Amino acid sequence: MPLPDNIRIERATTDSRVFAHTRWDAVPMLAGLFHLAYFLAMFFLYPRTPLWFMLVMGFVYSLMINANINGLAHNFIHNPFFRSPLLNRLFSLANSIGACFSQTYYDAVHMRHHRGNSDRQNENGETLDWLSIYRHGHDGEAENPWSYVFLSFFRDNPAAIRKDLRKRGNKDVIWGNIELASVGIVLLTMFFFNWRYALFFLPFFYLGHCFSYLNGYFRHYGANPDKPIAWGVSSYGKLYNWIFFYNGYHAEHHFRPKVHWTKMEAFQKQITELQKKEGVRVIEHAHMLGFLDRSLPRRGQREIKPAPVLQTAAGGASSASPRA
Repeated sequence: MPLPDNIRIERATTDSRVFAHTRWDAVPMLAGLFHLAYFLAMFFLYPRTPLWFMLVMGFVYSLMINANINGLAHNFIHNPFFRSPLLNRLFSLANSIGACFSQTYYDAVHMRHHRGNSDRQNENGETLDWLSIYRHGHDGEAENPWSYVFLSFFRDNPAAIRKDLRKRGNKDVIWGNIELASVGIVLLTMFFFNWRYALFFLPFFYLGHCFSYLNGYFRHYGANPDKPIAWGVSSYGKLYNWIFFYNGYHAEHHFRPKVHWTKMEAFQKQITELQKKEGVRVIEHAHMLGFLDRSLPRRGQREIKPAPVLQTAAGGASSASPRA
């Protein structure tokens, strides 16, 4: 969908020799390095601190995986932080180890997500987007959130992801495999020295991915897969967007994925009227708590789609609509 002539996307620019877009990318960079340090600290503290303290650390780590996948790692995919390809590769490796997934493999999955934009099943019962909430649904409806959240972790297909990476060239395949191997070596080393740590760590690792899928579900539940400006569902809470580097502006992000996180709020203000006209859905809570939203559409009633309340980032709102 073309933008009106009076709307211009402001690009993030900088004269920094290190950062490619803005020096503000030092913030997500440091968040990634902190995640790595936290991951290593958990292992060293495990035999030296009370269990209750480690349980708290484990739960926080789960939340950090969610914030990493949906915040800094996500923005790194769309706008790599550094001018130097080597620095980008090294950060990708560090973030992969800290969050225990391959940043490069995640890149391939996420690009499929943007190619399909949580599309509905085609005539063959398939979706282009591997993460689509409709991929395992029935009768054109979104999948039940319980199964999406708790089963999606086991549905990843590394062979299919690797096949997509090969289309880019051997460098990404090799680097993705290096990241996976590095994560495996680090985890195996930890578990070799303290096998009990595996029993402690793995449930929190899985929980973090469940949180991420919960986040992803409500970033698209109630959106319109057939209308580009309404491909996503947005949430404009300040604290939430600071932590997730403005990925709460999800309808805006799917509409124009290359808009830098520091420019997302300004971009949303420019397209507010267009969003109101097209019925972009906005929820009051952070996406992970989207099930608490008062205007949540009921599954099985997709044909009833009144325009939702649209609150702008500046705090304005359009007329209210009844629950679907």
